[in-house]
Amino acid sequence: MKEYGLIGRPLGHSASARYFAEKFRSEGIADCSYSLFELPSIDDLSRLLADHPDLCGFNVTIPYKREVMRCLDDLSDEVRNIGAVNCVRCRGGRLTGFNTDVIGLRRSLARFLGVLPERALILGTGGASQAVQYVLSEMGIAFDLVSRDPAKGNYTYDNLPCEAVEEAKLIVNASPVGTYPNVDDAPRIPYAFVSPEHYLFDLVYNPPLTSFLDYGRQRGARICNGQEMFVEQAEASWRIWNE
Repeated sequence: MKEYGLIGRPLGHSASARYFAEKFRSEGIADCSYSLFELPSIDDLSRLLADHPDLCGFNVTIPYKREVMRCLDDLSDEVRNIGAVNCVRCRGGRLTGFNTDVIGLRRSLARFLGVLPERALILGTGGASQAVQYVLSEMGIAFDLVSRDPAKGNYTYDNLPCEAVEEAKLIVNASPVGTYPNVDDAPRIPYAFVSPEHYLFDLVYNPPLTSFLDYGRQRGARICNGQEMFVEQAEASWRIWNE
């Protein structure tokens, strides 16, 4: 039995196990399983690998997308540029890190956006944000970062100018704020300055309509959740594990 899975903490919101179970069922893949491995610390990865010698690959989510890099033997060129991993291939006793978030994000944003905006705001500065920064740079979209930590962003949520929200026609929530079960939470930005000219993109897919997106919808903005990105990155991971 080939094993695959997801590491992170917490994992109650994740749809990965359900997605792969349905994929295996619908495609007649009988010799594979996908499990959720909630690790208290990234240091527990070595024990997980010892306990699951048939693990062929795993996905990585919050809070280990950057921490996992020190546990790996090889990194893809894209990971070296991004600085975050969400997919690991286990082969021949070696662990190789990839980033399939960028694949999902490229495709999802390409379908979502009309005319490319000149400027964007990225909410959050963690591992998912690293992928967003990489893709927006590829697309030629300038961006500012909003963080809880003044040392990591251009702005904090407490000093974000209304003009910055007004001018950035693309706003991406790359933080976990609003993820199930905390569905009433939303990033603290001045939504009154969101307009019908705005695009709001949320990497969160559970719930499908986050409070962040709902506030944008109420202001007439075009909105998109992370479901399509999730599917694209999952399929890209599967190709990497089995190529």
